[in-house]
Amino acid sequence: MLGATWIALWVLVALLGSSIRPDPTPHANNQHLELAHLPPGATAEFAMVEGREISIDSENAGRLQPAFKRNYVLGTDRFGRDFLSRLMAGAGLSLAVGCLAVMISLLIGIPLGALAGYHGGRLDAAISWLLQVMWSIPTLLLVLAITLAFGKGFWQVFVAVGITMWVDVARIVRGQVLAVKNLEWVEAGRALGYSSTRIIFKHILPNISGPIAVIAAANFAAAILIEAGLSFLGIGAQIPMPSWGNIIRAHYGAILTGSPHLALLPGAAIMCLVLAFNALSGAMARHTFDTGHEH
Repeated sequence: MLGATWIALWVLVALLGSSIRPDPTPHANNQHLELAHLPPGATAEFAMVEGREISIDSENAGRLQPAFKRNYVLGTDRFGRDFLSRLMAGAGLSLAVGCLAVMISLLIGIPLGALAGYHGGRLDAAISWLLQVMWSIPTLLLVLAITLAFGKGFWQVFVAVGITMWVDVARIVRGQVLAVKNLEWVEAGRALGYSSTRIIFKHILPNISGPIAVIAAANFAAAILIEAGLSFLGIGAQIPMPSWGNIIRAHYGAILTGSPHLALLPGAAIMCLVLAFNALSGAMARHTFDTGHEH
């Protein structure tokens, strides 16, 4: 429940978007270079000049009239952007990558795994060979190859991460289908003349949805980690789009220069969100096991 609550909190932050961020601009990219590296809790005064926000400092304090104050709860980054807003905006990207990557992996992995497990024979051998080949390639290396082939960008990250995760889904689905395809209720469907497609998608898959949900939650956590790694390497989300990975990349040097929170906070956000999904996955796995044991 704690993991689910933490996930729900970040989902709410991502869905509400700019409406709840201190900096409502697109990507929370409102820059004031003169306010770079303000400490957490700092306050700055601003004046409006021709529709633009101008920060008031010692040079223009005498000729500009303060219009409003802005409190920087977590301070500012090296470009003078509100760090809390950047951190909140990064949650949307991480969750979007995880969600779409899991959807892509399910759309590819479920049909292939179900067909291999149900029909067996040469089809199973061919799909199993493909699974073994994909399994032998390191995930990060495959993601890098796909990203470099299709170019750097937002949508490329979704495709790259999703394509690398369908193998786990296909293996789980194949094993589950092999375990139930000779049970009485499946044999009854064949005796009634139901097509293989109907038996697989209307009867078998709903009965193995528990393990599929478990692997989907685990893959969600893995997708967040992979996206953060790609962004840290500079081939994921591109500037100015905020990602927890590229925020760490931009500020990891600040750990030694007096502003360690600029790198530690996004790292802690990644860690806590991944732990939450792993906790949720573990809870669903225990529930699936207990339910199956009772039946």
